[in-house]
Amino acid sequence: MKQGTFIHAVILGLFCLGFGVVLAFSDHITVDDIAARAMEDRLNSLGQVLPDSIHDNNLVADATTMKNARGHEITVYRATKEGKVTGLAYEIIGVGYAGQMKFMLGIDAEGKILGVRVLAHKETAGLGDKMEVKKSDWILRFDGLSLGNPPVEKWKVKKDGGQFDQYTGATITPRGIIKAIREGLEFFAANKTQMMDMTAPKAQTKEGH
Repeated sequence: MKQGTFIHAVILGLFCLGFGVVLAFSDHITVDDIAARAMEDRLNSLGQVLPDSIHDNNLVADATTMKNARGHEITVYRATKEGKVTGLAYEIIGVGYAGQMKFMLGIDAEGKILGVRVLAHKETAGLGDKMEVKKSDWILRFDGLSLGNPPVEKWKVKKDGGQFDQYTGATITPRGIIKAIREGLEFFAANKTQMMDMTAPKAQTKEGH
């Protein structure tokens, strides 16, 4: 009886060990695959907010890392043409109805918005996801605007006394997006000199290796 119990325990242990190895290997493969897709999405977003016509450099190679007001590191991608900075792009974060939303914000050297594109969100399909260009042109209305156009106090949805329309049937999501964009513009205004400095240390990220 004891011998049989021991054998069963050994078999169960070996099974658990083998399952653990397979799970760890699968997780490793999945993590790499997810990271690759995330990088592909990021590069695609960069191309949409920093058009090829304004730069002749490698956006990833000329990226630099900075910290925002909350102490979080932000990778700033710099577009340059003939050695002169023509645009910048970096990730901004907002909070929507279903949680955190991530975007890529692109601006020119004067702080005018070149584009905003979604990187990740969990908003309700068919309602909160109208921030995606394939679902709606709502996000395109920010192109060409800046921190002073409209004035800072107008960077809100109309329901809150601002300039911007919210989605039909949704307010929380666009409210979070507009706040994130405004804060992204304020980040540029507060750090413009450093962000435009091409002598600043470059970001040590996988993209830059």
